[in-house]
Amino acid sequence: MKKYKAILIDDMPDALKVLESDLNKHCPNIEIVGKAGSVVEGAKILRTLEADLIFLDILLGDGTGFDLLEIFPALKAKLIFITATDEFAIKAFRFAAIDYLLKPLDTTQLVEAVTKATSMISASTESISLLKETINNPNKLPTRISLHSHDKITVVEIDNIVRCESDGNNTIFCLNSGEKIFVTKTLKSFDNLFADHSFMRVHQSHLVNLNFIDAYVRKEGGYLKMKNEDIVPVAVRKKTEVINLLGSF
Repeated sequence: MKKYKAILIDDMPDALKVLESDLNKHCPNIEIVGKAGSVVEGAKILRTLEADLIFLDILLGDGTGFDLLEIFPALKAKLIFITATDEFAIKAFRFAAIDYLLKPLDTTQLVEAVTKATSMISASTESISLLKETINNPNKLPTRISLHSHDKITVVEIDNIVRCESDGNNTIFCLNSGEKIFVTKTLKSFDNLFADHSFMRVHQSHLVNLNFIDAYVRKEGGYLKMKNEDIVPVAVRKKTEVINLLGSF
């Protein structure tokens, strides 16, 4: 099990103990490397220790968690805010918080927040690995792609992508597993990216993996039936090209 280092900052000793106990009990992949009860103590710890996660109370005895973040604007750790009130939620997310937990802590929500944060850390690491792989093998066709959504980065095998569907300036990736990933890039950018892979733009809003086409149905204007049962319309200007391509298989 991969371990992730965490720092806990809360000015209430009892709350700090509860958080530490809950993490030890429900999140065995979290290693607590430091604890602090104030802005000053938190600053000392952050100057000497590195962490993957920071659990940060907002109202501290000598200031706020935001004061601490302004001292360290370039923190790389994922932030999970903890507080007794939700009035600071908007400001918390302006500081790129992964999650926002209200006291008393709900262990289910705590576990979900930790899972979200650690998955983003893992994905970021995997994304960097993918970048290095691509740079080191410039003539090799990539087999994986890093997909950026609003709250995480997911690295997927290109061969597991069934289709991509346009949603305004965003793209929905439909995977063979049934998972759907909402990505904040246009379909056109992926059409160009997948030009050397087995993908085809069959409609203004649809890019499909040819390996997942089950059938072309001529009725109702013409559409593709994918192996996962998805139905994809085919543009009039693309019908001949699709039919010829499938006929060559």
